Amino acid sequence: MLAPIMSTPSCPTPSATSSPAPVRPLAIVSALHQELAALLARGREADFERQRHAGRDFLIGRLHDVPVVLVLCGVGKVAAATTATLLAERFGVGALVFTGVAGGLGPGVKVGDLVLADELLQHDMDASPLFPRFEVPLTGRSRFPADAALTQALATACEAVLAQPQPFGAAAEALGVSRPALHRGLILSGDRFVGAAAECAALRQALPDALAVEMEGAALAQACHDLGLPFAVLRSISDRADDSAHIDFMRFIDEVASRASAAIVDGWLSAR
Repeated sequence: MLAPIMSTPSCPTPSATSSPAPVRPLAIVSALHQELAALLARGREADFERQRHAGRDFLIGRLHDVPVVLVLCGVGKVAAATTATLLAERFGVGALVFTGVAGGLGPGVKVGDLVLADELLQHDMDASPLFPRFEVPLTGRSRFPADAALTQALATACEAVLAQPQPFGAAAEALGVSRPALHRGLILSGDRFVGAAAECAALRQALPDALAVEMEGAALAQACHDLGLPFAVLRSISDRADDSAHIDFMRFIDEVASRASAAIVDGWLSAR
């Protein structure tokens, strides 16, 4: 028979009056200045404390009474990994959401659509023949999954925004963005801008399930995986990543992408 477990003075039970653990802030990482400005407009920039580290301004405050850290990432995989590491190690965030634009790759992924990453891969990672193409050496994997619960919460927020009659406003429709849709799946990242039809075709042939291509998400995913930090990546499709791109990019950022990301993050935070 097992002897009963006796409490001793050296192992006191927690007091009913013990203070709760502090709430860890959420990180919202923007790829573009316009997106960050749109998020700040949801609160008051004066209410955010600004801390500068590694060439970045980290804005610490609250949105919908949720503690957040907002930051502009920078372009490319190193910038993304550096940002994620700083947020985890210096600011102790509990989860990270990245928003930005991407080029569409998958069939049916059109300009103005939204893509949520279920997993991410670095399309320019190639240590073959030592390791299989796309596999990150010494990790045994090429694809890094986003946090399922966080991604689903953002999907719910996306669907609520897309259900509105003009989800991104009349200006978006003037740019040809009508009836935008949500897609979920594989997003590719690499340290080069993909803007040629031949390169898109090569990516589609090598990775036929890829929905979109950009320059940060997979590196951020690898860093978050190493750090044990839940993350999600949301992209607005600004072009088809090939020679057929015809939309005014900066106008798209101002009038579609920044409004979309702010509305979705706003809805996600208000539902927490």
